[in-house]
Amino acid sequence: MIELVHPADDSGCAFGAHLQSDEDTLAAGAALAPALRAGLVIYLIGDLGAGKTTLVRGVLRALGYGEKVKSPTYTLIEPYIVSRLHLYHFDFYRFTAPEEFLDAGLDEYYSGEGVCMVEWPDKAAPYLAAADVEVNLTVEGAGRLLELTARTEAGRLCANDMKANLERHLNRPCPPG
Repeated sequence: MIELVHPADDSGCAFGAHLQSDEDTLAAGAALAPALRAGLVIYLIGDLGAGKTTLVRGVLRALGYGEKVKSPTYTLIEPYIVSRLHLYHFDFYRFTAPEEFLDAGLDEYYSGEGVCMVEWPDKAAPYLAAADVEVNLTVEGAGRLLELTARTEAGRLCANDMKANLERHLNRPCPPG
């Protein structure tokens, strides 16, 4: 069961959610899907196994993609043209130097036509486009804590839409700050 929580500090986090299972992480991705707009850059931050690819799988399933969704750890990018969007799922975990981002010619994907969801964005800094939204996933016991932070106005719109979608899913509002 998903439990929405208000951040305990003033970190700029738009909202948080305790996710008890992979199904909850998929549901959080499904809540993010209708909030996506072309041009968004979303950083997915978390340790190995924190649920980054599971969240992307939830987004893609909600957009109508029925095929297998795998981590692009070895391919660097998995492009998806689904529903109304071009969604690009990146994973820079295997980068040994940030310049590999430029060498691979990946900057062309950040032209504003698609949504870029990026695992391990720190490995491509400083060449990677700035995030509109940061999704931090932390393993907590058998579940996860999702913390979403908006970094731009487009990110704030996305965060507000996702939060509203989660509240509808739960049929109750997020606790006030």
